[in-house]
Amino acid sequence: MVFIGFHASHEQIPPSALLEAVTAAEQAGFDGAMCSDHLAPWLPEQGESGFALSWIAAALARTTFSIGMVNAPGQRYHPVVVAQAFATLEEMFPGRFWAALGSGEAMNEHVTGDGWPAKAVRNERLAESVDVIRRLLAGEEVSHDGLVRAHRARIWSLPASPLPLFATAVSAETAAWSAEWADGLVTVAQPPSVLRRVIDEYRSAGGTGPCSLQVHLSWAATDAEALALARQQWRNGVLAPPLTWNIEQPEEFDAAIGAPDDAALRAAVLIDHDAASLADRIAELVTIGFDRVYLHHVGREQAGFLRAAGSELIPALKERL
Repeated sequence: MVFIGFHASHEQIPPSALLEAVTAAEQAGFDGAMCSDHLAPWLPEQGESGFALSWIAAALARTTFSIGMVNAPGQRYHPVVVAQAFATLEEMFPGRFWAALGSGEAMNEHVTGDGWPAKAVRNERLAESVDVIRRLLAGEEVSHDGLVRAHRARIWSLPASPLPLFATAVSAETAAWSAEWADGLVTVAQPPSVLRRVIDEYRSAGGTGPCSLQVHLSWAATDAEALALARQQWRNGVLAPPLTWNIEQPEEFDAAIGAPDDAALRAAVLIDHDAASLADRIAELVTIGFDRVYLHHVGREQAGFLRAAGSELIPALKERL
């Protein structure tokens, strides 16, 4: 059976309210959760960006299911600090924590004042960071001098077993590149033909572990309300890489979006008011070859969605998956 998870959006919801949401998600019947890791929101209207590493410790303490997070080591986060944080989380909550590592976006990383590298360089920096993190989690003393630097680093509080390190990938090319080092893959909803290529390239390159899909959806009592919510809170979804990687401020992101039409919004977000219809649309994407799906309701208020998920959406999805 496919794993059905809840996505906790730090860009939209204050950390305290998000903590209540993730506990309610477990009670609603979700199998696990994941969260974003941003320093800034995509849009000024979203208005939040709690510190994911602080939040996830509290979330794991308040729940019993697995929770993972996206992380971009190498610029804002030094890989030695990332390794220590991950080791502590896994030691406290064995078998329940995972991380998906990516090359990052300028809006979160530019604050260091360092230049923002080209994608190929960022991938190389990520590969070096992953190597440093894995060696530290294995108990080694690590020195490294490359795009990232470490000097005789060692993690003293280690978990019994290292946690899984997944890769984040939007393109088939990145998915194939990450297959060499990743324990699994996390991507976002795109047209089915694109998702097939992402999975095929990852598996063909020797990629192992679960393939996970994050789905953005807007749920409301009517289609018109759901469309308005998507426009207000997740119109950033109409933009795609490489543009999204290189914008520094939410206001600049908003300006780049302009005024998307309804068709563009519906292509970026699953907009629906009927649980059976929404379950059909999610299942169509998941059955391409995903082992896990994480649902992100783009509203800032999560309680209504979680009630509907528990009573209607999750049972409907389980029938289809």
